[in-house]
Amino acid sequence: MNLLSIGISHHTASVAVREKVWFSDADIREALPRLREEFFSECVLVSTCNRTELYGMPVGPGVREEVVKEFLIRLRNVGDAVRPEHLVGRVGMDAVQQMFKVASGIDSMVIGDIQILNQVKEAFTLARETDSLGPVTNRLMQTSLHVGKRTRSETSICEGAVSVSYAAVELASKIFADLATRSSLLIGAGETGELTLKHLSSKGIGQITIANRTREKAEVLVAALGGTVVDYDDIVKTLPSVDIVITSINSPAYVLQRETLQRVMKQRSNNPLFIIDIGVPRNVDPASNKIDNIFLYDIDSLSAIVDRNVERRRAEISRVDSIIQEETAAFFQWYNSLEVGPTIQELRNVIEALRQEEVRRNINRFRAEDRDLLELVTRRIVNKILHRPMTVLKKAAQNGTGDRETLRRVETLRELFGMTGGTGDDHDA
Repeated sequence: MNLLSIGISHHTASVAVREKVWFSDADIREALPRLREEFFSECVLVSTCNRTELYGMPVGPGVREEVVKEFLIRLRNVGDAVRPEHLVGRVGMDAVQQMFKVASGIDSMVIGDIQILNQVKEAFTLARETDSLGPVTNRLMQTSLHVGKRTRSETSICEGAVSVSYAAVELASKIFADLATRSSLLIGAGETGELTLKHLSSKGIGQITIANRTREKAEVLVAALGGTVVDYDDIVKTLPSVDIVITSINSPAYVLQRETLQRVMKQRSNNPLFIIDIGVPRNVDPASNKIDNIFLYDIDSLSAIVDRNVERRRAEISRVDSIIQEETAAFFQWYNSLEVGPTIQELRNVIEALRQEEVRRNINRFRAEDRDLLELVTRRIVNKILHRPMTVLKKAAQNGTGDRETLRRVETLRELFGMTGGTGDDHDA
Protein backbone atom coordinates (compact mmCIF):
# COMPACT_ATOMS: atom_id res chain seq x y z
CA MET A 1 0.00 0.00 0.00
CA ASN A 2 1.37 3.42 -0.93
CA LEU A 3 -0.81 5.56 1.37
CA LEU A 4 1.32 8.57 2.28
CA SER A 5 0.98 10.63 5.47
CA ILE A 6 2.74 13.96 6.12
CA GLY A 7 2.24 15.51 9.54
CA ILE A 8 3.40 18.05 12.11
CA SER A 9 2.40 17.76 15.76
CA HIS A 10 3.39 18.54 19.34
CA HIS A 11 5.89 15.69 19.02
CA THR A 12 7.88 17.48 16.32
CA ALA A 13 7.39 21.22 16.75
CA SER A 14 6.53 23.96 19.23
CA VAL A 15 3.17 25.69 19.15
CA ALA A 16 4.85 28.70 17.53
CA VAL A 17 5.73 26.46 14.56
CA ARG A 18 2.57 24.33 14.56
CA GLU A 19 0.28 27.32 14.36
CA LYS A 20 1.94 28.36 11.10
CA VAL A 21 0.76 25.14 9.44
CA TRP A 22 -2.76 25.21 10.90
CA PHE A 23 -5.60 25.07 8.35
CA SER A 24 -9.04 26.53 8.97
CA ASP A 25 -12.07 24.81 7.43
CA ALA A 26 -11.96 27.33 4.59
CA ASP A 27 -8.24 26.67 4.09
CA ILE A 28 -8.89 22.92 3.93
CA ARG A 29 -11.63 23.38 1.33
CA GLU A 30 -9.15 25.32 -0.79
CA ALA A 31 -6.14 23.04 -0.18
CA LEU A 32 -7.64 19.61 -0.87
CA PRO A 33 -8.44 20.20 -4.58
CA ARG A 34 -4.92 21.58 -5.09
CA LEU A 35 -3.35 18.59 -3.38
CA ARG A 36 -5.37 16.26 -5.59
CA GLU A 37 -4.40 18.21 -8.68
CA GLU A 38 -0.69 18.05 -7.80
CA PHE A 39 -0.11 14.79 -5.95
CA PHE A 40 -3.02 12.56 -4.94
CA SER A 41 -5.90 10.64 -6.43
CA GLU A 42 -7.64 11.01 -3.04
CA CYS A 43 -6.71 12.73 0.22
CA VAL A 44 -7.89 14.05 3.57
CA LEU A 45 -6.47 16.78 5.83
CA VAL A 46 -6.78 16.83 9.64
CA SER A 47 -5.85 20.11 11.34
CA THR A 48 -6.19 20.87 15.06
CA CYS A 49 -4.39 23.07 17.58
CA ASN A 50 -1.79 20.35 18.16
CA ARG A 51 -1.41 18.78 14.73
CA THR A 52 -1.85 19.06 10.99
CA GLU A 53 -1.75 15.74 9.13
CA LEU A 54 -2.31 14.94 5.48
CA TYR A 55 -3.23 11.46 4.22
CA GLY A 56 -3.36 10.63 0.54
CA MET A 57 -2.89 8.05 -2.23
CA PRO A 58 -0.12 9.33 -4.57
CA VAL A 59 -0.90 9.43 -8.27
CA GLY A 60 2.46 7.88 -9.12
CA PRO A 61 6.00 7.03 -7.97
CA GLY A 62 7.11 10.62 -8.61
CA VAL A 63 5.16 11.84 -5.58
CA ARG A 64 7.89 11.85 -2.96
CA GLU A 65 7.64 12.73 0.70
CA GLU A 66 10.01 15.69 0.55
CA VAL A 67 8.19 17.22 -2.43
CA VAL A 68 4.85 17.13 -0.57
CA LYS A 69 6.44 18.62 2.56
CA GLU A 70 7.83 21.53 0.60
CA PHE A 71 4.47 22.05 -1.13
CA LEU A 72 2.64 22.26 2.22
CA ILE A 73 5.16 24.81 3.49
CA ARG A 74 4.73 26.90 0.33
CA LEU A 75 0.97 26.52 0.52
CA ARG A 76 0.95 28.18 3.95
CA ASN A 77 3.71 30.62 2.91
CA VAL A 78 5.70 29.84 6.06
CA GLY A 79 9.11 28.94 4.69
CA ASP A 80 10.76 31.38 7.09
CA ALA A 81 9.44 29.55 10.17
CA VAL A 82 8.74 25.92 9.18
CA ARG A 83 11.35 23.48 7.94
CA PRO A 84 10.81 20.09 6.27
CA GLU A 85 12.25 18.33 9.32
CA HIS A 86 9.32 19.64 11.38
CA LEU A 87 7.11 17.37 9.26
CA VAL A 88 7.11 13.59 9.58
CA GLY A 89 6.35 11.25 6.68
CA ARG A 90 4.80 7.80 7.01
CA VAL A 91 3.88 5.25 4.35
CA GLY A 92 1.52 2.29 4.19
CA MET A 93 0.83 0.52 7.46
CA ASP A 94 2.66 3.21 9.47
CA ALA A 95 0.36 5.87 7.99
CA VAL A 96 -2.77 3.81 8.71
CA GLN A 97 -1.77 3.18 12.32
CA GLN A 98 -0.91 6.84 12.84
CA MET A 99 -4.44 7.83 11.83
CA PHE A 100 -5.87 5.24 14.23
CA LYS A 101 -3.65 6.53 17.07
CA VAL A 102 -4.87 10.06 16.43
CA ALA A 103 -8.53 9.02 16.48
CA SER A 104 -8.09 6.96 19.65
CA GLY A 105 -6.54 9.87 21.55
CA ILE A 106 -3.28 8.13 22.50
CA ASP A 107 -1.25 10.43 20.24
CA SER A 108 -2.75 13.59 21.75
CA MET A 109 -0.88 16.02 23.98
CA VAL A 110 -3.45 15.11 26.65
CA ILE A 111 -3.78 11.31 26.49
CA GLY A 112 -7.38 10.32 25.81
CA ASP A 113 -8.36 13.76 24.50
CA ILE A 114 -12.13 13.59 24.05
CA GLN A 115 -12.21 16.37 21.43
CA ILE A 116 -10.03 14.69 18.81
CA LEU A 117 -12.68 12.26 17.56
CA ASN A 118 -15.00 15.14 16.64
CA GLN A 119 -12.10 16.84 14.87
CA VAL A 120 -11.39 13.68 12.86
CA LYS A 121 -15.07 13.51 11.96
CA GLU A 122 -15.01 17.14 10.79
CA ALA A 123 -11.96 16.41 8.60
CA PHE A 124 -13.82 13.43 7.10
CA THR A 125 -16.82 15.66 6.35
CA LEU A 126 -14.69 18.35 4.68
CA ALA A 127 -12.94 15.79 2.48
CA ARG A 128 -16.30 14.33 1.46
CA GLU A 129 -17.80 17.75 0.71
CA THR A 130 -14.83 18.67 -1.51
CA ASP A 131 -15.06 15.33 -3.34
CA SER A 132 -11.53 14.50 -2.19
CA LEU A 133 -12.19 11.02 -0.83
CA GLY A 134 -11.55 7.77 -2.63
CA PRO A 135 -11.96 4.13 -1.63
CA VAL A 136 -8.86 4.02 0.58
CA THR A 137 -9.23 7.34 2.43
CA ASN A 138 -12.97 6.81 2.81
CA ARG A 139 -12.36 3.44 4.43
CA LEU A 140 -9.47 4.86 6.47
CA MET A 141 -11.63 7.61 7.97
CA GLN A 142 -14.61 5.34 8.61
CA THR A 143 -12.36 2.87 10.39
CA SER A 144 -10.66 5.67 12.35
CA LEU A 145 -14.02 6.79 13.74
CA HIS A 146 -14.78 3.18 14.60
CA VAL A 147 -11.41 2.89 16.40
CA GLY A 148 -12.20 6.04 18.39
CA LYS A 149 -15.61 4.74 19.42
CA ARG A 150 -14.22 1.32 20.40
CA THR A 151 -11.51 3.01 22.43
CA ARG A 152 -14.06 4.99 24.41
CA SER A 153 -16.41 2.07 24.99
CA GLU A 154 -13.88 -0.70 25.65
CA THR A 155 -11.17 1.14 27.62
CA SER A 156 -10.89 3.85 30.28
CA ILE A 157 -8.49 5.99 28.24
CA CYS A 158 -10.83 9.00 28.36
CA GLU A 159 -11.93 8.69 31.98
CA GLY A 160 -10.75 10.87 34.86
CA ALA A 161 -9.98 14.60 34.76
CA VAL A 162 -6.56 15.52 33.41
CA SER A 163 -6.74 19.26 34.04
CA VAL A 164 -6.92 21.07 37.37
CA SER A 165 -10.07 22.92 36.34
CA TYR A 166 -11.92 19.79 35.26
CA ALA A 167 -10.73 17.83 38.30
CA ALA A 168 -12.41 20.47 40.46
CA VAL A 169 -15.67 20.08 38.56
CA GLU A 170 -15.55 16.29 38.85
CA LEU A 171 -15.13 16.63 42.62
CA ALA A 172 -18.04 19.05 42.79
CA SER A 173 -20.20 16.55 40.90
CA LYS A 174 -19.38 13.88 43.48
CA ILE A 175 -20.20 16.12 46.45
CA PHE A 176 -23.41 17.51 44.96
CA ALA A 177 -25.58 15.04 43.09
CA ASP A 178 -27.45 17.69 41.08
CA LEU A 179 -25.39 20.73 40.10
CA ALA A 180 -28.45 22.34 38.51
CA THR A 181 -29.81 23.05 41.99
CA ARG A 182 -26.51 24.51 43.25
CA SER A 183 -24.86 27.92 43.09
CA SER A 184 -21.25 29.01 42.67
CA LEU A 185 -19.11 32.02 43.56
CA LEU A 186 -15.92 32.88 41.67
CA ILE A 187 -13.56 35.11 43.68
CA GLY A 188 -11.04 36.65 41.30
CA ALA A 189 -11.13 36.14 37.56
CA GLY A 190 -7.83 34.34 37.02
CA GLU A 191 -7.43 32.10 33.98
CA THR A 192 -7.76 28.75 35.78
CA GLY A 193 -10.61 29.99 37.97
CA GLU A 194 -12.44 31.28 34.90
CA LEU A 195 -11.92 27.94 33.12
CA THR A 196 -13.24 26.06 36.16
CA LEU A 197 -16.33 28.25 36.17
CA LYS A 198 -16.85 27.58 32.45
CA HIS A 199 -16.69 23.84 33.12
CA LEU A 200 -19.24 24.23 35.91
CA SER A 201 -21.46 26.26 33.59
CA SER A 202 -21.25 23.54 30.92
CA LYS A 203 -22.37 21.04 33.56
CA GLY A 204 -25.48 23.11 34.18
CA ILE A 205 -24.63 24.82 37.48
CA GLY A 206 -27.75 26.56 38.71
CA GLN A 207 -26.46 30.04 39.57
CA ILE A 208 -23.20 31.91 39.02
CA THR A 209 -21.90 34.86 41.06
CA ILE A 210 -18.59 36.61 40.39
CA ALA A 211 -16.58 38.96 42.62
CA ASN A 212 -13.40 40.64 41.41
CA ARG A 213 -11.35 43.60 42.58
CA THR A 214 -11.90 45.10 39.13
CA ARG A 215 -15.66 44.93 38.66
CA GLU A 216 -15.47 45.45 34.91
CA LYS A 217 -13.69 42.10 34.41
CA ALA A 218 -16.39 40.34 36.44
CA GLU A 219 -19.06 41.97 34.29
CA VAL A 220 -17.34 40.69 31.12
CA LEU A 221 -17.47 37.14 32.48
CA VAL A 222 -21.10 37.47 33.50
CA ALA A 223 -21.93 38.67 29.98
CA ALA A 224 -20.34 35.47 28.64
CA LEU A 225 -21.58 32.96 31.22
CA GLY A 226 -24.62 34.60 32.76
CA GLY A 227 -25.08 35.17 36.47
CA THR A 228 -24.56 38.21 38.69
CA VAL A 229 -21.73 40.38 39.96
CA VAL A 230 -21.18 41.27 43.63
CA ASP A 231 -18.74 43.78 45.02
CA TYR A 232 -15.47 42.33 46.20
CA ASP A 233 -16.14 43.68 49.70
CA ASP A 234 -19.39 41.68 49.87
CA ILE A 235 -17.78 38.23 49.46
CA VAL A 236 -18.41 37.11 53.04
CA LYS A 237 -22.04 38.22 52.86
CA THR A 238 -22.48 36.02 49.75
CA LEU A 239 -20.97 32.83 51.21
CA PRO A 240 -24.04 31.63 53.17
CA SER A 241 -26.08 31.42 49.95
CA VAL A 242 -23.64 29.55 47.66
CA ASP A 243 -22.54 25.92 47.51
CA ILE A 244 -19.30 26.09 45.53
CA VAL A 245 -16.54 28.70 45.92
CA ILE A 246 -13.66 29.07 43.46
CA THR A 247 -10.85 31.37 44.58
CA SER A 248 -8.18 32.51 42.15
CA ILE A 249 -6.77 35.82 43.28
CA ASN A 250 -3.34 37.28 43.94
CA SER A 251 -3.25 38.10 47.64
CA PRO A 252 -0.40 38.01 50.21
CA ALA A 253 -2.87 37.09 52.98
CA TYR A 254 -5.72 34.60 53.19
CA VAL A 255 -8.88 35.96 51.60
CA LEU A 256 -10.95 33.53 53.70
CA GLN A 257 -9.85 32.84 57.29
CA ARG A 258 -10.85 29.81 59.31
CA GLU A 259 -12.76 31.94 61.83
CA THR A 260 -14.73 33.59 59.03
CA LEU A 261 -15.71 30.26 57.55
CA GLN A 262 -16.75 28.91 60.95
CA ARG A 263 -19.24 31.78 61.26
CA VAL A 264 -20.41 31.21 57.69
CA MET A 265 -21.09 27.53 58.37
CA LYS A 266 -23.34 28.43 61.31
CA GLN A 267 -25.30 30.74 59.02
CA ARG A 268 -25.57 27.90 56.50
CA SER A 269 -26.92 25.49 59.13
CA ASN A 270 -23.81 23.44 58.44
CA ASN A 271 -24.82 22.64 54.85
CA PRO A 272 -21.81 21.47 52.75
CA LEU A 273 -19.52 24.11 51.25
CA PHE A 274 -17.08 23.06 48.50
CA ILE A 275 -14.07 25.39 48.12
CA ILE A 276 -11.62 25.20 45.21
CA ASP A 277 -8.54 27.27 46.12
CA ILE A 278 -6.50 27.77 42.95
CA GLY A 279 -4.68 30.83 44.27
CA VAL A 280 -0.88 30.91 44.58
CA PRO A 281 -0.23 31.88 47.36
CA ARG A 282 -3.30 30.09 48.68
CA ASN A 283 -6.40 32.22 49.25
CA VAL A 284 -8.04 30.08 51.93
CA ASP A 285 -6.65 29.16 55.36
CA PRO A 286 -5.77 25.42 55.03
CA ALA A 287 -7.00 24.84 58.59
CA SER A 288 -10.51 25.49 57.26
CA ASN A 289 -10.50 21.93 55.93
CA LYS A 290 -10.99 20.73 59.52
CA ILE A 291 -14.37 22.44 59.77
CA ASP A 292 -17.27 20.00 59.42
CA ASN A 293 -18.85 19.93 55.96
CA ILE A 294 -16.20 22.17 54.38
CA PHE A 295 -14.49 20.42 51.46
CA LEU A 296 -11.35 22.41 50.67
CA TYR A 297 -9.04 21.54 47.76
CA ASP A 298 -5.97 23.55 46.76
CA ILE A 299 -4.04 23.38 43.50
CA ASP A 300 -1.67 20.70 44.82
CA SER A 301 -4.45 18.34 45.86
CA LEU A 302 -6.18 18.84 42.51
CA SER A 303 -2.88 18.27 40.68
CA ALA A 304 -2.41 15.02 42.57
CA ILE A 305 -5.83 13.87 41.34
CA VAL A 306 -4.85 14.85 37.80
CA ASP A 307 -1.55 12.96 38.04
CA ARG A 308 -3.32 9.80 39.20
CA ASN A 309 -5.81 10.07 36.36
CA VAL A 310 -3.03 10.58 33.82
CA GLU A 311 -1.28 7.44 35.07
CA ARG A 312 -4.53 5.50 34.84
CA ARG A 313 -4.96 6.67 31.25
CA ARG A 314 -1.39 5.69 30.39
CA ALA A 315 -2.06 2.23 31.78
CA GLU A 316 -4.85 1.89 29.19
CA ILE A 317 -2.58 2.54 26.20
CA SER A 318 -1.73 -1.14 25.77
CA ARG A 319 -5.44 -1.99 25.52
CA VAL A 320 -5.91 0.75 22.92
CA ASP A 321 -2.90 -0.59 21.00
CA SER A 322 -4.60 -3.99 20.85
CA ILE A 323 -7.70 -2.39 19.31
CA ILE A 324 -5.51 -0.58 16.78
CA GLN A 325 -3.76 -3.82 15.82
CA GLU A 326 -7.10 -5.58 15.32
CA GLU A 327 -8.49 -2.76 13.19
CA THR A 328 -5.26 -2.49 11.19
CA ALA A 329 -5.46 -6.19 10.32
CA ALA A 330 -9.11 -5.77 9.28
CA PHE A 331 -8.26 -2.69 7.20
CA PHE A 332 -5.51 -4.49 5.32
CA GLN A 333 -7.69 -7.54 4.82
CA TRP A 334 -10.12 -5.23 3.05
CA TYR A 335 -7.34 -3.51 1.11
CA ASN A 336 -5.70 -6.80 0.10
CA SER A 337 -9.04 -7.94 -1.29
CA LEU A 338 -9.05 -4.84 -3.51
CA GLU A 339 -5.60 -5.71 -4.82
CA VAL A 340 -5.80 -9.52 -4.90
CA GLY A 341 -9.23 -9.99 -6.50
CA PRO A 342 -8.62 -7.95 -9.66
CA THR A 343 -5.05 -9.25 -9.94
CA ILE A 344 -6.25 -12.87 -9.87
CA GLN A 345 -8.83 -12.15 -12.55
CA GLU A 346 -6.35 -10.24 -14.69
CA LEU A 347 -3.77 -13.03 -14.37
CA ARG A 348 -6.40 -15.55 -15.47
CA ASN A 349 -7.23 -13.32 -18.44
CA VAL A 350 -3.55 -13.01 -19.42
CA ILE A 351 -2.93 -16.77 -19.26
CA GLU A 352 -6.23 -17.54 -21.01
CA ALA A 353 -5.33 -15.12 -23.81
CA LEU A 354 -1.98 -16.91 -24.24
CA ARG A 355 -3.75 -20.29 -24.32
CA GLN A 356 -6.25 -19.15 -26.92
CA GLU A 357 -3.52 -17.64 -29.08
CA GLU A 358 -1.44 -20.84 -29.04
CA VAL A 359 -4.49 -23.00 -29.77
CA ARG A 360 -5.42 -20.72 -32.68
CA ARG A 361 -1.90 -20.87 -34.13
CA ASN A 362 -1.65 -24.65 -33.84
CA ILE A 363 -5.25 -25.79 -34.34
CA ASN A 364 -4.61 -26.98 -37.90
CA ARG A 365 -2.04 -29.47 -36.65
CA PHE A 366 -4.84 -31.46 -35.01
CA ARG A 367 -7.56 -33.52 -36.60
CA ALA A 368 -11.05 -32.05 -36.38
CA GLU A 369 -12.20 -34.79 -33.99
CA ASP A 370 -9.27 -33.97 -31.61
CA ARG A 371 -9.84 -30.24 -31.38
CA ASP A 372 -12.40 -30.40 -28.56
CA LEU A 373 -9.95 -32.53 -26.62
CA LEU A 374 -7.20 -29.96 -27.28
CA GLU A 375 -9.45 -27.23 -25.85
CA LEU A 376 -10.21 -29.32 -22.76
CA VAL A 377 -6.59 -30.31 -22.08
CA THR A 378 -5.18 -26.80 -22.48
CA ARG A 379 -7.86 -25.35 -20.18
CA ARG A 380 -7.00 -27.95 -17.56
CA ILE A 381 -3.29 -27.08 -17.84
CA VAL A 382 -4.08 -23.39 -17.32
CA ASN A 383 -6.24 -24.16 -14.28
CA LYS A 384 -3.52 -26.32 -12.73
CA ILE A 385 -0.89 -23.63 -13.32
CA LEU A 386 -3.07 -20.94 -11.75
CA HIS A 387 -4.41 -23.00 -8.84
CA ARG A 388 -1.46 -22.58 -6.48
CA PRO A 389 -0.84 -18.79 -6.85
CA MET A 390 -4.56 -18.04 -6.71
CA THR A 391 -5.08 -20.14 -3.58
CA VAL A 392 -2.13 -18.54 -1.77
CA LEU A 393 -3.21 -14.98 -2.63
CA LYS A 394 -6.86 -15.58 -1.72
CA LYS A 395 -5.97 -17.05 1.67
CA ALA A 396 -3.61 -14.18 2.48
CA ALA A 397 -6.27 -11.62 1.60
CA GLN A 398 -8.95 -13.42 3.63
CA ASN A 399 -6.76 -13.89 6.71
CA GLY A 400 -5.50 -10.31 6.80
CA THR A 401 -2.05 -11.58 7.80
CA GLY A 402 1.30 -10.93 6.20
CA ASP A 403 -0.12 -7.77 4.61
CA ARG A 404 3.12 -6.38 3.26
CA GLU A 405 4.15 -9.82 1.97
CA THR A 406 0.79 -10.23 0.22
CA LEU A 407 1.11 -6.88 -1.50
CA ARG A 408 4.72 -7.67 -2.45
CA ARG A 409 3.55 -10.89 -4.07
CA VAL A 410 0.82 -9.04 -5.95
CA GLU A 411 3.30 -6.45 -7.22
CA THR A 412 5.78 -9.15 -8.26
CA LEU A 413 3.09 -11.12 -10.07
CA ARG A 414 1.87 -8.05 -11.94
CA GLU A 415 5.43 -7.17 -12.95
CA LEU A 416 6.28 -10.71 -14.10
CA PHE A 417 3.18 -11.00 -16.28
CA GLY A 418 3.23 -7.41 -17.54
CA MET A 419 0.08 -6.34 -15.72
CA THR A 420 1.05 -2.69 -15.27
CA GLY A 421 -0.62 -0.27 -12.85
CA GLY A 422 -2.37 -0.73 -9.52
CA THR A 423 -5.87 -2.02 -9.06
CA GLY A 424 -7.08 -0.86 -5.66
CA ASP A 425 -7.79 2.71 -6.69
CA ASP A 426 -10.33 1.62 -9.30
CA HIS A 427 -12.77 0.13 -6.80
CA ASP A 428 -15.39 1.66 -4.59
CA ALA A 429 -15.33 1.20 -0.83
